[in-house]
Amino acid sequence: MDYIAVLDYQHLDNGLFLSAFAKSVATHENSRGLILHGDSEYTERLIQTGLIREEATKRAIKDLNHRLIALLADYGISTIGLNGYQRSLIMKKDNAITIDTNQLNNLPSKPHLLLSNLVDNPDTGIPERIDLDQLAAAFQRSLKTSHLFVFTLDDTEELINQNRFDEITDQKMGESHLREIIPDEFRNNSCSFYLTTAQEFATYPNLQNATLVRR
Repeated sequence: MDYIAVLDYQHLDNGLFLSAFAKSVATHENSRGLILHGDSEYTERLIQTGLIREEATKRAIKDLNHRLIALLADYGISTIGLNGYQRSLIMKKDNAITIDTNQLNNLPSKPHLLLSNLVDNPDTGIPERIDLDQLAAAFQRSLKTSHLFVFTLDDTEELINQNRFDEITDQKMGESHLREIIPDEFRNNSCSFYLTTAQEFATYPNLQNATLVRR
């Protein structure tokens, strides 16, 4: 995998963002990405139908995995879609996340990989949702890549384009206008990542239009 891209809770319910993201991935002809996702506001809509939150969350994650595969296919993007618990690809045991890298390496080498944060818990035998930042950090370590991408919440893109930083450190993270553009899942995480927009993601592997958030 050349990069990891994370689709956060808020962006997963934004059709315009998802279309722009898919268009950008379609330009990555010489790069292969790992795309991570969890659930979205779709969970709340399922709860309104009578499902309890735990079941609604799991169903939303599974449904979104299928929907994202279909969306990417509409843009001509070949993608393998999996939930983390399938084939015990990702396991969580005693608060430690383990990734079966051998199995990951045995997957076909060309398609992108779309993976949910619903992972295997061998103690309970029941799939469990884990936080996206924890999953991203585990893959970052396993794949030995620094190219982890998170997408700005500023829909106008003004904050990231007009007041762009080359790098954001923990000291700058205290500034409210910066915290407002970083998804909730990555405001207090421990791993470094690149902050960009769906449109500017098309320039990968050029990192000139991405801001490094260093941890």
